[in-house]
Amino acid sequence: MLTTTRPDFYSFIQGEKAALPFSNREYENRLKLLREQMQSIDVPFVVLTSMHNIAYYSGFLYCAFGRPYALVVSQDSCVTVSANIDAGQPWRRSVGESIVYTDWRRDNYWRALEHLVGDAARVGFEADHLSVENHLKLQSSFADAELVDFAATTMQQRMLKSQEEIDLITAAAAIADIGGYAVRDAIKIGAREIDVAMAGRDAMELAISEQFPDSEVRDSWVWFQSGINTDGAHNPVTTRKLENGDLLSLNTFPMISGYYTALERTLIVGEPSAQQLEIWLANVGAHELGLSLIKAGVSCAQICEGLNEYFSERDLLQYRTFGYGHSFGVLSHYYGREAGLELREDIETVLEPGMVVSMEPMLTMPQTHAAAGGYREHDILVVADQGVTNITGFPYGPEHNVVAS
Repeated sequence: MLTTTRPDFYSFIQGEKAALPFSNREYENRLKLLREQMQSIDVPFVVLTSMHNIAYYSGFLYCAFGRPYALVVSQDSCVTVSANIDAGQPWRRSVGESIVYTDWRRDNYWRALEHLVGDAARVGFEADHLSVENHLKLQSSFADAELVDFAATTMQQRMLKSQEEIDLITAAAAIADIGGYAVRDAIKIGAREIDVAMAGRDAMELAISEQFPDSEVRDSWVWFQSGINTDGAHNPVTTRKLENGDLLSLNTFPMISGYYTALERTLIVGEPSAQQLEIWLANVGAHELGLSLIKAGVSCAQICEGLNEYFSERDLLQYRTFGYGHSFGVLSHYYGREAGLELREDIETVLEPGMVVSMEPMLTMPQTHAAAGGYREHDILVVADQGVTNITGFPYGPEHNVVAS
């Protein structure tokens, strides 16, 4: 019988602390604001479980693979709780301390959390992230504690970017443009969507490697859609071959340390039809109107109202696909977004200096329409006290994005 002692959790420190995406002062400021919120409502511990919040407050971006992770924050500590399979990497890639839980016994993750939190009377958590099963386990592990939802609190903090965040997002937007140019250069009749997409992804990963040599190079991607595949903004890449007259949708997404940016453009290969030009130009008009509406002091709902009126006047509102834009920062197609800062009719959030939002109107025409497909333009804007800064440089519209066949 195997008698080796196997711990439920332990400290795994190996190597040196790595260079994180932001300065130690930046992480200290983020934790300071969180701790002030905790102290104001007498919550001594917060257990964060989402990829975005753990990355935001510690620098560590985990890869779940079916295992739970956490960051436990108190007034004087910041401790990642990670799976043994990651060894010393969570400690190296986080601003604070680290505990590793093992697989020797089921629920060692929860034993590690109980060890860190103890018998605290109130414990913060993210209600919008836990599964039903893990919510029940949280309640069982801290049966005598009051659980307090911190999801909205952390989201509101993330919505206002620091200068370090704005600098990273600005650099990433320029890398999205690099990917866009690589995509445009790869477009030709007979090329497959996947071939074009790979060209954009490779260009962005090379640029990230050169400009951010201390980062983990991961998760950048391109959605390049053609023909009927353009009808959905998040349709995956296929092996469809490009044909003359195809409507195209270029979407480049560089990921730098959990920070996603985007470039999205409508293109057409070969000569566009009159109907395609009409819809494309209408969407370009909405895009330009939307860019003019984004400013401090205006609510998300007000921006939507102006754009809805524009489309309604042209009898196109019924073809609008989704909201007109959203916040940028720690977000990805893998994990959360800042839902309180989306340009939708039901969001009353007022834009403030330090917020970063996109403007991305999209019209999807049905297959029965002569201009069938999806039309979308996308820019990223940084809101300041005096106006806004558009950090997207890739040109839009028929003048620039009709690609010769």
